[in-house]
Amino acid sequence: QVQLVESGGGLVQAGGSLRLSCAASRRTFSNYVMGWFRQAPGKERDVVAAISQSGGSTDYADSVKGRFTISRDNAKNTVYLQMHSLKPEDTAVYYCAARASPYLSRNNYSYDYWGQGTQVTVSS
Repeated sequence: QVQLVESGGGLVQAGGSLRLSCAASRRTFSNYVMGWFRQAPGKERDVVAAISQSGGSTDYADSVKGRFTISRDNAKNTVYLQMHSLKPEDTAVYYCAARASPYLSRNNYSYDYWGQGTQVTVSS
């Protein structure tokens, strides 16, 4: 079992930046592919970014490429999402998730553990 706790959400103006963090409870954190997802009201939960177990491979949704960066610190059992140039359409609840597999995935059904989410609101 892996418990995930997100932090760092909040209200920011368009063009601003935020950094989300997700702390994992388990010391085998490095065995998991990690992902960030988001869900806006009335919409499906979609992938934002994913990162491999070592951090050497990443994948991003087209809508955030060049603006968001996913990273991880396995010594701290933490994954991050640095967000720049935020837009109102980035407003959503952001979730981190862990996948007990060595392969990156954009499919939320393939992730095994989820955090409770953190709200990001971008004002215009």
